Amino acid sequence: MTLYQVGIDGGGTSCRARIRDEQNNLIGEAKSGSANIMLGAEIAMASIIEAITQAAKQGGLSKDNFAQMHVGLALAGAEHKNSWLAFMAQPHPFASLVLNTDAYGACLGAHNGDDGAIMIGGTGSCGIFLQSGQQHVVGGREFPISDQGGGAVMGLRLIQQVLLAYDGIVEKTPLAEHVLNHFNNDVDAIVEWSKGAIPKDYGQFSPAIFEHAFNGDALAISMLKQTAADIEMFLIALNNKGATRICLMGSIAERIQDWLSPPAQQWIVKPQFDAIEGAIMMAGSAEHNLY
Repeated sequence: MTLYQVGIDGGGTSCRARIRDEQNNLIGEAKSGSANIMLGAEIAMASIIEAITQAAKQGGLSKDNFAQMHVGLALAGAEHKNSWLAFMAQPHPFASLVLNTDAYGACLGAHNGDDGAIMIGGTGSCGIFLQSGQQHVVGGREFPISDQGGGAVMGLRLIQQVLLAYDGIVEKTPLAEHVLNHFNNDVDAIVEWSKGAIPKDYGQFSPAIFEHAFNGDALAISMLKQTAADIEMFLIALNNKGATRICLMGSIAERIQDWLSPPAQQWIVKPQFDAIEGAIMMAGSAEHNLY
């Protein structure tokens, strides 16, 4: 019977699955919705099963093959013990599940299992340094109380500035106009939206921030300067713990390097593999479980 290793990289915005066979051949790859386990164990499991189902179809496999799949899960929110326990208590159709954080999976992949550090800046943010089997973590305690340097915090700050611009307190730049247009210039709509907005809703504005900064928008530039300062704060913390090789990973961090100071840039190295490959390295090995 053929066994398969499945890697899952799941965050606040999306869940990506990759399936490999015992010879490391790629069987399939797919993407589904949010898999941050702090947003709900059942929601995350549904996204995971959906992504694996779609990836399996690409290789001619089906749900009948789930029992042959060892799944490594690198998921946002896994650092929260009660969320980890709630997720792992669910029934599942797979041969095994191993669960650690998205940062842990990304760090394993980035340094191909060797010692090293990463700084993730996607919807959320987190720094992790793996050294001799020990993991040292900075940040990553979820939006809105942590995750500085991530897209959600950037989006939250942007909305705050847009409301000030609407009230005539700060300059109404093209970026502010862009956001106001998104809400049909209705501030009540922004307030109502904010009551139910989750990290990916705030993070949706980050591409526009980069685009407007490139065009010289003062608000966008100030946003990116703050984000770079936040990421650099975590890079310095990782270096203080002993990390000298740090990979920038995630949609925000990968685009922020040019905004960092020269001393911080000297620690940056290119990742060898992505977080999904890190999750595949975790599959079937219970020692990679966080708890």
